Amino acid sequence: MKLILFCLTLFILPLSAVAQDAVPRNEHEMHQLHSDPKAYIGALEDPKRDAYQKPQEVMTALGIKPGEVIADIGAGSGYFTFRLALHVGDQGKVYAVDVSPDMILHVNRRIRELNVSNVISVLSDPDDPLLPDHSIDRFFFSESWHHIENQTKYLAVIKRMLKPAGQIVMIDFQKKDLPVGPPPQMKIAREDLIKQMESHGFRLTKEYTFLPYQYFLIFTVK
Repeated sequence: MKLILFCLTLFILPLSAVAQDAVPRNEHEMHQLHSDPKAYIGALEDPKRDAYQKPQEVMTALGIKPGEVIADIGAGSGYFTFRLALHVGDQGKVYAVDVSPDMILHVNRRIRELNVSNVISVLSDPDDPLLPDHSIDRFFFSESWHHIENQTKYLAVIKRMLKPAGQIVMIDFQKKDLPVGPPPQMKIAREDLIKQMESHGFRLTKEYTFLPYQYFLIFTVK
């Protein structure tokens, strides 16, 4: 019953909208948006995002099982966090990990509003999600990997935190001019990401191509 009520609430709660022509088009505008929490949350929760982000299709592709433990890295407003929580169920757990106190505060408010018991917010270090070793079934990165500065250290840390056969899910914008997302100079090309992951002991096991502007890759430890 709790999950049914949560599902209904998730889609009934109003979402902040941002006009399409207000989407930042360059690096300077992106940094300005990150410094304005309300505007950033509004952009993350813009209903227009669903058209290209296809969150329900992403959830279906992942095939999440009840009881899984998932870490949503760079959770932001919780756009994917609460969808993931719906799929892992009462026996599962989703860590909403972010370095921004404003985002964590927003997620904490959503946890209370939705009366969710399987989401745990984590105010993390920039190069460490601060999660227990061998505790995570999947790390989920949506448009957040390119924000991590010390990626080599981060990969070493999260490899230690993965359970055996755990996964790393990477969804990020293609490195070219697009009508949404950051400018190309802020992006990581699909091919470069695959090389990076392989050089740090991961292998690509699945790829989905239904997202119009993003690549969707799943890695496991070699």
